[in-house]
Amino acid sequence: EQPVGQEPSEPVGEQPVGQEPSQSVAQEPVDLERSQSKQTSENPLTWSYPQVAKPEHRPTVSERLKQVAANSVSAQCGESVVRVQVNQDLLGIGRLIQPERITLGGCAATEEDAEAHVITFESELHGCGSELTMTEDVLIYTFTLVYEPKPLANTSIVKTSAAMVDIECHYLRNHDVSSNALKPTWIPNISNMVAEELLYFSLRLMTADWQFERPSNHYYLGDIINMEASVMPYHHVPLRVFVDRCVATLAPDVHTVPRYSFIEDHGCLVDAKLTGSSSQFLSRSQDDKIQFQLESFRFQPQNDSQQLYITCHLKASAASSPIDAENKACSFTDGWKAAGGDDLVCGCCDSSCAVSKARDLDSDLGEATLGPIMVQE
Repeated sequence: EQPVGQEPSEPVGEQPVGQEPSQSVAQEPVDLERSQSKQTSENPLTWSYPQVAKPEHRPTVSERLKQVAANSVSAQCGESVVRVQVNQDLLGIGRLIQPERITLGGCAATEEDAEAHVITFESELHGCGSELTMTEDVLIYTFTLVYEPKPLANTSIVKTSAAMVDIECHYLRNHDVSSNALKPTWIPNISNMVAEELLYFSLRLMTADWQFERPSNHYYLGDIINMEASVMPYHHVPLRVFVDRCVATLAPDVHTVPRYSFIEDHGCLVDAKLTGSSSQFLSRSQDDKIQFQLESFRFQPQNDSQQLYITCHLKASAASSPIDAENKACSFTDGWKAAGGDDLVCGCCDSSCAVSKARDLDSDLGEATLGPIMVQE
């Protein structure tokens, strides 16, 4: 029942009688759909994801070259010898390689086991084209195993790929290379008895700042020739290198004439005393190297193409051993001066420095030659 004096209320959602219906919310989706349909027909979408061209496949090095089969090469590094064994199925394809087609740094195999199909190479550490590099802690000898197939009989084709394998032997510096407890390889109080074959001496021409090996061997008369001698121990305790004696000649043979001996008596650089030159040993910066200077000269008779060869005998002793008459580096500058140690050790340079009779001096020496060195006026 409606309350007295009030008109009945209108139902919700209905329009009053006699009035036009107002625009309702329900009509908006219809108009929006019509608008979207119109846009689609007038402006069709033409955009699409760009096509990315696939790069042309080029085989990598590992795809182009046949790899050596795993475990087909083994090496045993001894104190002075390396032993390398190669399975004849080197490439792991079931095809045996020919022993004469594989070398270790140019050296042929030393053994061949026909039943086991194993080829063996054996070489001294400094043989068969080995390369020696040195770090602060280790010496590294690198060998290269090279396989070069040859064409099949009566053809010009090969069925296997060439291969190269690098083999490295690492040795701790200043220590024994065996797997046993480390022990000194020689006793300090007999430290001069150094085996030459276990030491590596070098002699180089150096730039004026001593930073690099000199790329040119050409000098003008009166120029200073900078030379650096060094020793690299195989597995010895730290060493000190000395220039025992040096001679200059016109040919590599030290016994040819004319010849000029400018370092004598176990480290006496006599050139400055004989000629008044500035030739001298420099103060040491490290024990395993010694630097010295020689003022360039020419032999008589002179000619435009004269060339010199300098041959020096180098020696090493324990760095802990004292400087003495047989192990010294002396220069003449207002008297004899030692590059290291007491100048008194140079006193014998004016007479004759003693030689120990207990050993053959030459057995401790390494010989190094520089040349040809071109000296022009």
